[in-house]
Amino acid sequence: MFLWLVITFGIPILLLFLLRPGALHPPSVWTIQGDLSSKSVAAFCVLLATWLVARLQKRSMADYGIPLRKALGGRFWEGALWGFAMLSALLLLLHAFGQFQINSVALTGSAFFKYALGWALAFYCVGISEEFAFRGYLFFIAARRIRFWRAAVALSIGFAVAHLPNPGETLLGILQVLAVGLLFCLTIRRTGNLWFAVGFHASWDWAQTFFYGTPDSGLLGEGHFLNSSVQGPNWVTGGSAGPEGSIFALLILSFSALLIHWRFPKPVYPDRPA
Repeated sequence: MFLWLVITFGIPILLLFLLRPGALHPPSVWTIQGDLSSKSVAAFCVLLATWLVARLQKRSMADYGIPLRKALGGRFWEGALWGFAMLSALLLLLHAFGQFQINSVALTGSAFFKYALGWALAFYCVGISEEFAFRGYLFFIAARRIRFWRAAVALSIGFAVAHLPNPGETLLGILQVLAVGLLFCLTIRRTGNLWFAVGFHASWDWAQTFFYGTPDSGLLGEGHFLNSSVQGPNWVTGGSAGPEGSIFALLILSFSALLIHWRFPKPVYPDRPA
């Protein structure tokens, strides 16, 4: 495990410190270049670390919920559809209560495609790096020792703590991160791998940052499709944390968990991996 931790967390921090010292400090605005450079390094390192421990332990990557041949398979795209739909449902709910509105279109023509694809790639790397780090090999080891749902709670708390340094983050925003971590664990339990969660994660962030132009975990993204605005108390709108910091986000995530329970009724990932 020590080798995995060093490669997954130590090497990215060291590389970013040496190559881009400012990248270690949370930015006030997200850019494709900045996010893609840091998250692609993180994604590569966690993939490398997981591959190495799989070789050393004579296991397949699929044992850790990462069958590489399914990286852009049906489960990933289904998860991406769910992520966009659930974020859109959240904003529709806010709009129905008069808290959210779309004001204008910010990007057209080639600029739209440039930023749409750029942010899609950046958030794919975000999904890979964060899901593999918190719900891949480390999750497998924890589940072997303390069973699936105890591991899910412990690592989801760690996932939430990792978001605390984000500027503009709020208490409700952190609670949402904890809740979405548990939701992603549910998808792993019911589908057997991480690809649904990766798609959901990437698409949810893409919808917030690029498509609707709202803050995401306390950060605004440069280059978004729509200009939107909110009005009302922060606990309803999400305030600086964005819509995922709204009390309604917890409602939408609970609804998502119920739908996932119906969509995938039988557990696939073992309670205690062998």
